[in-house]
Amino acid sequence: MTVTTTVAELRALLASDTPPALLDVRWALGDPHGRAHYVEGHIPGAVYVDLDTELASAPSPEGGRHPLPAIEDLQEAARGWGLRQGRQVVLYDDLGNTAAARAWWLLRYAGLGEVTLLDGALGAWRAAGLPLESGLPADPPRGDVVLRAGALPVVDADGAAGLTVSGLLLDARAGERYRGEVEPVDPRAGHIPGAVSAPTGENLAADGTFLPAEELRKRFEERGAGTAERIGVYCGSGVTAAHQIAALEIAGFEAALFPGSWSAWSADPVRPVAKGSRP
Repeated sequence: MTVTTTVAELRALLASDTPPALLDVRWALGDPHGRAHYVEGHIPGAVYVDLDTELASAPSPEGGRHPLPAIEDLQEAARGWGLRQGRQVVLYDDLGNTAAARAWWLLRYAGLGEVTLLDGALGAWRAAGLPLESGLPADPPRGDVVLRAGALPVVDADGAAGLTVSGLLLDARAGERYRGEVEPVDPRAGHIPGAVSAPTGENLAADGTFLPAEELRKRFEERGAGTAERIGVYCGSGVTAAHQIAALEIAGFEAALFPGSWSAWSADPVRPVAKGSRP
């Protein structure tokens, strides 16, 4: 399936007789003001999506900081965004799609096929000199989309641990968090023993677009993806790991998400922790 939509393609779609639903998923770790940023300026017609409340259920030590929402709750939110059966969905944020990918993954996980990320995110729209609108628009007409969980693979903590033995487990966090040099938010510093570092930021070119498929494939093959029977990905709380899964799909690989990620693993005192640059 297609993972990205270019700015030119989005402009054409928005001008067509069947425009897509356009979702703005403005979020960043340590920045709780996504809605305010959206109000300041967003792509005309975009609907704001709140990652903390609509793309996750309540945090817990077992589930991590961003557990997957119940499918009934996600469906209710999606209908509020105006999603309708058969309508294409395009998503973006203002951070290279590292947050928007969470919504991309969830909607794909829930069975929707025509879901793409705006390549280059909001920065690409701005770079093209295209207009933004401000303010909080009226709610869109309510949608009728029907969601069903399970269309993409997931693993739990035991499954993630198993992948370090019989597959490949990628850690999508920044290198300094993988190595255990810093830990700004989770209970312990370090990484899952046996996991391989593959920071999400390295999926992107300087302009915030995804690297070409062949470059992404080489990047993941160098980390063992070419020979692994199964691939899993985790990050801090299952957000940027979704971006890694998108990059892996562009490269031709399927990967499972560990939703609890490091926030759940590190909160469990019986789970071992590794530090340093080696798996």
